[in-house]
Amino acid sequence: MTTAPVPLSYLEWGSGEPVLMLHGLADHSLVWQSLAESLSTQYRCLAPDLRGHGDSDKPNDPAAYDALEFVTDLEALADSLFTEPVTVIAHSWAAKLALLWAKQAPHRVKQLILVDPFFVNTLPKLFQPTLPIFYRTLPFLKVMGPFPSRDAAATLAQTLKQYRGWSPLQESVFDAAIEQKPDGTWGSKFAIAARNGVFEDILNRAGVTESLAVPTHLLLPQGGLNRMAWQTRPYYRYLPNLQVQTIPGNHWPHLVEPESFNGAIATILSATP
Repeated sequence: MTTAPVPLSYLEWGSGEPVLMLHGLADHSLVWQSLAESLSTQYRCLAPDLRGHGDSDKPNDPAAYDALEFVTDLEALADSLFTEPVTVIAHSWAAKLALLWAKQAPHRVKQLILVDPFFVNTLPKLFQPTLPIFYRTLPFLKVMGPFPSRDAAATLAQTLKQYRGWSPLQESVFDAAIEQKPDGTWGSKFAIAARNGVFEDILNRAGVTESLAVPTHLLLPQGGLNRMAWQTRPYYRYLPNLQVQTIPGNHWPHLVEPESFNGAIATILSATP
């Protein structure tokens, strides 16, 4: 059973037709800065920090991070900010939230743009005992810390794929992702309860299991995580209005190849009636 929505922090750029941008697991709204700025002359771009992330509320109960709880937040956000259906751009795990939301409230979603979706369908339950290993070894979770200083955290971050090149955009995204804790150490704003709750949800709830008519674009980076046919098979099976496009970059094309990525999104939006 879902609970009440939590307050979400969000960033907003531009005016025009609405575009909602959903970051991936352990990220935050500023990852969309380059894209949003590039679109802001024609589109109203809004990027929330999802619950447990960034500057949004962070419930302490892992059960508060069931995927449908996130959907409740999105529905409340749309209620307060939009009067028309929105284009939803969702990266990685957030593709699951976008798909579930579109299934629950198809009138809200004009089209979906899914960027290298991951953790969308369930992991086998046999992975549950190994989750602590996942938490220690998944590269994008290593910035959770703790670190003795901001610079120590930055040194590790620069070894990760999303920060490859360490551009001003990437450094600003990194700095917005971390904070100094009460004990003086540094670590991610991403809540431990959110990490635990999301992975529990990944073991129990699939994001795409039945036909969904919403027009959907699947953007697959050349160096992304969807490299096997079985990974994309559910999208071909359940999304009849699907278009698939290969783009440059790794799992974070909006951070490592922003110009190419921004161009691909602009092309999709300009072709949408």
